[in-house]
Amino acid sequence: MRPPPALALAGLCLLALPAAVAAYFGLTGREVLTPFPGLGTDAAPAQGDTHLKQCDLLKLSRRQKQLCRREPGLAETLREAAHLGLLECQFQFRHERWDCSLEGRMGLLKRGFKETAFLYAVSSAALTHTLARACSAGRMERCTCDDSPGLESRQAWQWGVCGDNLKYSTKFLNNFLGPKRGSKDLRARADAHNTHVGMKAVKSGLRTTCKCHGVSGSCAVRTCWKQLSPFRETGQVLKLRYDSAVKVSSATNEALGRLELWVPARPGSPAKGLAPRPGDLVYMEDSPSFCRPSKYSPGTAGRVCSREASCNSLCCGRGYDTQSRLVAFSCHCQVQWCCYVECQQCVQEELVYTCKP
Repeated sequence: MRPPPALALAGLCLLALPAAVAAYFGLTGREVLTPFPGLGTDAAPAQGDTHLKQCDLLKLSRRQKQLCRREPGLAETLREAAHLGLLECQFQFRHERWDCSLEGRMGLLKRGFKETAFLYAVSSAALTHTLARACSAGRMERCTCDDSPGLESRQAWQWGVCGDNLKYSTKFLNNFLGPKRGSKDLRARADAHNTHVGMKAVKSGLRTTCKCHGVSGSCAVRTCWKQLSPFRETGQVLKLRYDSAVKVSSATNEALGRLELWVPARPGSPAKGLAPRPGDLVYMEDSPSFCRPSKYSPGTAGRVCSREASCNSLCCGRGYDTQSRLVAFSCHCQVQWCCYVECQQCVQEELVYTCKP
């Protein structure tokens, strides 16, 4: 049996009900989904027994659970990260044959597909992003704003310029996810690589934002802080990395005495194989088609598609059904004096295309 990956990271969550969430942590494909009730969104970190109970509900390793119990606010942050990662994955793959469905996820995570690589990357990115934002929002007890020069936390919150603490987030998560260490297991090396691709994608979106304090906005005094870009932009970066992901094998580094990822040279190419770049998503196995139901996905039957853009690919050549439905929308809107807009309700026919079984 293959040993578990060197890094265990927060996985995507299972949305059972609008007010109830189930989450699993450690993308090894062996974990059991653990119920995790929906929690409030109060700015203050959870305290006392509430925080400890939240940590106990998460599927964490023994060491991770200890770290969670010592970090008030972390359990809720992990839950938010799982939710964020899931929603972003489903958005980025909404037009693909694999739509980041939760059905078949456990089978998928046991394999080294491109989709598995994306799951690792988007999960670690969501963790990094959410924890950095939780620090700047004051929802974590042991961290605060970023350490921008000349900017104290109390002043930052007073002026509304508290920077996202990516430095703390990255440092904590490197410890939380596990130490870097060599491994003789190719899958573990690939999982660790993809995890750090996600973290680096968040870092690439860090921007400097400034606010003027001079008289009449003259900017004689300016305060600057670090701010992360919206997570949607990180998701787009990772989707591009998925589209250009590279297939790897393993090679032994004689100098270091450990296994390394290796991109084999193309057949007939005089160039030797190279190590993948730090920003490349890597995978080991070609993905299934995802056209038919399997242990990896529910297939594409019944999926809504665009006749011009996606039906041919999404329906895998099976064709599609066309249905009409009436859709109500606001129309003939007029601004009424002084303070409201008055609209009529119109109805139009809309055609919906769904893949045949």
